[in-house]
Amino acid sequence: MHLYIKYMVSLRCKMVVKSELQKLGLKCIVIDLGMVEIMEDITLEQREQLKTNLLRSGLELLDDKKSILIEKIKGVIIEMIHYHDELPKVNYSEYISEKIGNDYTYLANIFSEVKGITIQQFIIIHKIEKVKELLLYDELSLTEIAYQMHYSSVAHLSNQFKKVTGLSPSFFKQIQQKRKQNLENM
Repeated sequence: MHLYIKYMVSLRCKMVVKSELQKLGLKCIVIDLGMVEIMEDITLEQREQLKTNLLRSGLELLDDKKSILIEKIKGVIIEMIHYHDELPKVNYSEYISEKIGNDYTYLANIFSEVKGITIQQFIIIHKIEKVKELLLYDELSLTEIAYQMHYSSVAHLSNQFKKVTGLSPSFFKQIQQKRKQNLENM
């Protein structure tokens, strides 16, 4: 049986979900971002208890099909951008459609209707978050980051970064370095 969970976006979230399932005597087969597969059927009482316990941790057990589909889309995008060393070589639309098993136009329409932004905008937001992370690690140049994140050029990355954050990548990096220095000097 599959259960879908909103806001499940990290390893810590996976651990919380696993722990809550164990408390209810449920064994999980697979735990992915936004989804858990358990061995047995869950009773109505167990489902309500799980729902309550997850809410305390900031997670939400999903019931309706649209919400479940949205979480699947978000999970695929978050995994694609944050948990893979390299972005897929195919178009994101093909990748998402293949992973979820639905027509991309259908997925895009539902996502926009429910979230109020397009899938592409959601991808850009997460790509910029990943760029911020890579800038803070200070292991790659901006050119290398642009290449790794599949931007056509450093200028394209910089323009998108500025649209999302209001800052240039270099200014963002300077601010973060100053904050780090200030914390170290305390």
